[in-house]
Amino acid sequence: MSGEKDLNILLQNMEPVLNAGEYVFCTVENLGGIPDIEKILFFFREAEAVTIVLEKNIADTWSLEYSYISSWITLNIHSSLEAVGLTAAFANALKKENISCNVVAAYFHDHIFIAKIDAGKAMEALHALRLAQDL
Repeated sequence: MSGEKDLNILLQNMEPVLNAGEYVFCTVENLGGIPDIEKILFFFREAEAVTIVLEKNIADTWSLEYSYISSWITLNIHSSLEAVGLTAAFANALKKENISCNVVAAYFHDHIFIAKIDAGKAMEALHALRLAQDL
């Protein structure tokens, strides 16, 4: 398996990037009614429904309901799926700022969805976490 496993190296070298746009979480019965699956950022099938995450403007165009508008932060370091502690470290840093986070661990990077209003504060907290590792 590729990717970094060492927590200290991950924290020292992570580069949080705030992706442009607004993102929403929606639910659908199945993916068959989605006009263009390529416009979905990701989906996850749960027992109750399929959760899809996509840009807010696309959800609006497709008349999908949502209640949470988020910003998307990517941690630009190739973390291993077997890495231990990275999620806990950044979740705790965000918790200290009273910021809720929804995390997606993909093959190459970890992605954090936070309330749009908290984007700036979240980026500051993640940069502070990274800088704290250099001390």
